Amino acid sequence: MAGGIPTEFPGTGTMGFKQVLKEILPGPVIGLLQAALAPLRRLQKQVNRWLILMSRSPGRGEIRVSFGHSRMPGSQAIVSGGIVKFMALQQIFPHAPRRFNILYLGSSSLPEDLPQVLEMARRKQARIVLNQNGVGYPAWAASDWKTVNAPMKLVLHEAAYVFYQSRFCKMSADRFLGEREGAWEILYNPVDTGYFRPAPAFPDGGLVLLNAGTATERYRFESALRTLGELVRRGVDARLVVAGRLAWNDDSAGLEAEVRDLVEQLGIGHRLELLPPYSRAEAQAIFQQARILLHTQANDSCPMVVLEAMSCGLPVVYTKSGGVPELVGEEAGIGVPDQTNWDQILPPDPVKLADAVEQVAQEMRHYSQAARERAVERFDLQPWLRRHREVFSSLVP
Repeated sequence: MAGGIPTEFPGTGTMGFKQVLKEILPGPVIGLLQAALAPLRRLQKQVNRWLILMSRSPGRGEIRVSFGHSRMPGSQAIVSGGIVKFMALQQIFPHAPRRFNILYLGSSSLPEDLPQVLEMARRKQARIVLNQNGVGYPAWAASDWKTVNAPMKLVLHEAAYVFYQSRFCKMSADRFLGEREGAWEILYNPVDTGYFRPAPAFPDGGLVLLNAGTATERYRFESALRTLGELVRRGVDARLVVAGRLAWNDDSAGLEAEVRDLVEQLGIGHRLELLPPYSRAEAQAIFQQARILLHTQANDSCPMVVLEAMSCGLPVVYTKSGGVPELVGEEAGIGVPDQTNWDQILPPDPVKLADAVEQVAQEMRHYSQAARERAVERFDLQPWLRRHREVFSSLVP
């Protein structure tokens, strides 16, 4: 959408194969198809496991890494979370789903058949390395938080080595998964600072805010819109770009209605642009059209979107909780005090977010330069890759 409300909302216009089947086939027919295919799926998994066990072991000192999945997405795929880091690691460690001696898992993208994958690793005497992100806690996962955490807890305590993505990740894992006895370190997520670069010149046309990523909770989207509304009320010439999937409501019609009502209530339709989920190849252009990243998620552990924005020279106005303060520091943006805790998420105050936006805008060039420098100096991809090589080498006989 440009200058109006879209008729098709991000996350509702493009459906996967399973979603298409649900749209065109009655429920009972889908159930029969699933039942008929189930034995074939089980046979396929058994064959894959047999092939894994029969494949020869890597040579002495050779590092072969499996990411726990049968295949990895292509470079043009729309991915998030742990998969993004897997794709980065594949630059030096191509995915080896059968012949491997390192099983590298991301807590936010664990394989569906995790117990079987772990058993394959044990039988091959492969060493397990975990990249630990956030955890489930009552305010986010409600009564299911223990179920959400169970797979992570299993891997955390079996892994030979654990990378925690931030101090916040370590603290929350200790609290909800239990403090591990084995080796670990804090290694922040990386950003490819060679690809994510500032625009050649500041974009024209007023102050452009960006809110990016998958909005799994409504408050994240609503807080960004209300911040824009507050800025407009103050007479600031501001626009907001929301890029990513809106995913807090499984009912696409209901989600669209919620968005329309909120946009009309705030009267900001002409200042709002909604973009669909984007691939890595499309990301740089999206960041370069904005001036400030408005990150409204509470207790975010170590968001890649913040690092990518900083690398593109975008200061960050954010909810001051989770691991984001560790990424932004004092120089690359402004955090708004947050009262969120493990039992309750409280949406950030749009007035305070608007205050922070105006403060950053007054010193835009200073904050922009500081954001870029901090990303390059602290979070560049190459040292992250080197550290993985060092740890893998120490684990491989």
